[in-house]
Amino acid sequence: MSLIIKILLILLAYFIGAVPSAVWIGKRFYGLDVREHGSGNAGFTNTARVLGWKAGLPVFLIDVLKGYVAVTIVKLTQVYIPGTTDFVNYQLILGAAAVLGHIFPVYVGFKGGKGVATLLGLLLAIQPQPTLICLGIFVVVFLTTRYVSLSSMIAGISFPILIIFVFKTTISSLVIFSMIVSILLILTHQKNIERLLNREESKARIVKKREKNRFK
Repeated sequence: MSLIIKILLILLAYFIGAVPSAVWIGKRFYGLDVREHGSGNAGFTNTARVLGWKAGLPVFLIDVLKGYVAVTIVKLTQVYIPGTTDFVNYQLILGAAAVLGHIFPVYVGFKGGKGVATLLGLLLAIQPQPTLICLGIFVVVFLTTRYVSLSSMIAGISFPILIIFVFKTTISSLVIFSMIVSILLILTHQKNIERLLNREESKARIVKKREKNRFK
């Protein structure tokens, strides 16, 4: 496979990840830009906080799908053998491009979300078992605390622990990537950490009253 094709697929992964589901759904169905409300992030958490779970859930599913699809386009190459180091390495590159697309979406002025849901999608495609365990950890922490940010960070920190000590992966790039994921989750949630320490972080509600008319 030529270098040009590799680069084109990486760009395709970026454009897939850059699809601004939160912004488009907010503007199309609610007449507002979620980046101008709440935390200012164009992600499912802020969408659910501002518009409710009826808007947040589709955003979450689309963002997860973006990461999953971006990684699976590696199969279009028909060159890399699934499970090999080269195959996983290229998957990680495609996934990273999709996450960057979500954080810096070209379609809406390069102002997106934190990329957690898109990251979940790419990890589901690459390492489904440890990712599903981390998802379970997220659910348990969320149901216990109702803090989406705290749940995301704990689940993210759990991922490299599972990769290294439970599933004992031998692919060094995957180990390094899992550690980078944990570090980036902490860095991108610094404001959330401050609010958590100051007991100012908002708790998510499972059932949210309809607030559509409030934005009209």
